[in-house]
Amino acid sequence: MTHPLAGVTRPTARWLRVVFGVIGLLSLMLGYLGFQQLRLDRPGSIHDVYDVLYYDLQLFVLSAEPFQEQGPYPWQLQVARFTAPLFTLIAVVEASRLLLAAEIRRLRARRAHGHALVCGDSQFAHMLADRLFADGERVVVVRSEPFGLLEYRQRRYLGVIGDPTRGDVLRGAGLPRAHTIYACTGNDDRNHAIANAASHLVHDRRPVPRVYVQVHDPEMCLSLQARRLGAAGSSRLRLDYFHVDDIAARALHRHHPLRPAPGRPAKVLIAGNGTFRRALLVETARHWRSRPAGDGEPAEPLHVDLVAPDATVELALAASRYPFLTTACRLSAYDVDFDGLARLPQLAIGGYDRIYLCPLDERTGLQFVLDTPALWRAAASAVFIPVYRQAALAAAFHGDSRHDLLDEVHGKLRLYPVLTQACDARLIAEDLTERLAEQIHDRYLHAQQRAGVRPGDAPAMVDWPRLPESLRQANRAHVQDIAAKLLNLGCVVAPRHGSTGDASAAGRAIDDRIDELAQLEHERWCRERQGEGWTYGDPRDDARRRHPALRPWHELTPEVQEQNREEIRALPDVLSDSGFELIRLAPAVPGQWRGPADGS
Repeated sequence: MTHPLAGVTRPTARWLRVVFGVIGLLSLMLGYLGFQQLRLDRPGSIHDVYDVLYYDLQLFVLSAEPFQEQGPYPWQLQVARFTAPLFTLIAVVEASRLLLAAEIRRLRARRAHGHALVCGDSQFAHMLADRLFADGERVVVVRSEPFGLLEYRQRRYLGVIGDPTRGDVLRGAGLPRAHTIYACTGNDDRNHAIANAASHLVHDRRPVPRVYVQVHDPEMCLSLQARRLGAAGSSRLRLDYFHVDDIAARALHRHHPLRPAPGRPAKVLIAGNGTFRRALLVETARHWRSRPAGDGEPAEPLHVDLVAPDATVELALAASRYPFLTTACRLSAYDVDFDGLARLPQLAIGGYDRIYLCPLDERTGLQFVLDTPALWRAAASAVFIPVYRQAALAAAFHGDSRHDLLDEVHGKLRLYPVLTQACDARLIAEDLTERLAEQIHDRYLHAQQRAGVRPGDAPAMVDWPRLPESLRQANRAHVQDIAAKLLNLGCVVAPRHGSTGDASAAGRAIDDRIDELAQLEHERWCRERQGEGWTYGDPRDDARRRHPALRPWHELTPEVQEQNREEIRALPDVLSDSGFELIRLAPAVPGQWRGPADGS
């Protein structure tokens, strides 16, 4: 779980409070002892113990009647007459700070820079802000509901109260100077309004800010990503839309990678018709496809059994949108519900490396997995069940060794808190632009290796995590220029729905203009490299920023020209891998080529 107080407790502040209390208590005790001694030294000046207590308390308000007479005074009283006012002064300062905390935070938020801005009152927004702060980020939160004094003290990030769709509120949260903006309200239209306001408030600057908009419907999220991909070159923002299921599915395989079983094909079962199953199926296939294969051995497909009342239809839809599913996996459908799953012969046979339950009703699914020992026996490693509202129950099962409250059935039962896992800023930052750029680089690596270039022979011949940032940016710029290429072709990007005939028309449009598009891509690349200080030079020298391909198209070698053509031909496959296809709407639009205006 994400705990609001994780990483927030400050030992220094706690010790200061202890010292503060000690000063007050010490002043009270010394004052009492000092006035008692003064009562003995000067009979008649202090009549009884009530006078002692009264004068002792007067020390804290900078006055006490016995001090009207000349000294000397007992040493205890000499110390207390200074420490008591000090305690009062500290108390006044602390009280003023608490009373003015909201105003101070508002001013600090307005002047914030280089921070993450989280907008929304939703549970996911709160969890994301807590996670960002625990990871060391500077965080400003904009929400409609007021913060309480205790919440201000517990959550030490800055807060602004107001409507996050209003420009003045976002400006007061320092949006023009934020590096990342998260729109995470419970309403999609308000999230879009936040993105619109951010677009108007952000001025041209580098690096451009990133805006991530949460969308609660997975199909709508994919459609909006397609539309954003077609407009990425015309905005000052790096904007992307995300759904928590997609982020959590990627996180699952980061934290719990599926490893092949020795001596037999790997096999998983996905049961239920909840929304998480599609994201889980796609990310499981991607994870399996990206695993390193054995020496000289073909990659063994992953066996996936889908059990749901609409399993056959769901597999057909998923495979038509993501064609790689049929090559990375061997898919089987069983059109039965949970009751039928318990009687399924395949479950009795067992042999599943993992079982995933994705019910529509979370409580029903939890009850089913807790009451069905056949599931535990059929899974070699674990039975996963995603939960959205049961994160506390997941923590009860999966705490550390000292705080496990419930039995995990020998580690086989895994409640997977979707919202908790989805509030990972690093995974949200792996947006569509980043994933497409990584895929383009992977295709380049494979093409170069087929041509005989070994890994490590050039700065670009490394995997994506080790690639220099300048080369990563070159791949991102290639993705962000897709909008210009589509305009030139008269094509648009849309969620893939299988073979519609339009895809072949888009492919013919690319083939008909392959040389022109390749030349334009080369010219775009030259402008980008020259903008970073690169010049022509042969041989290539990365230290001095010299490259042999920085020259006009007609002077390039045939091999380099063909490499540019392959980059253009690969565009439909790159988009298809993410669930998109090219649709030809109109004839090509010549003379309107435009480079990307946004970067990262």
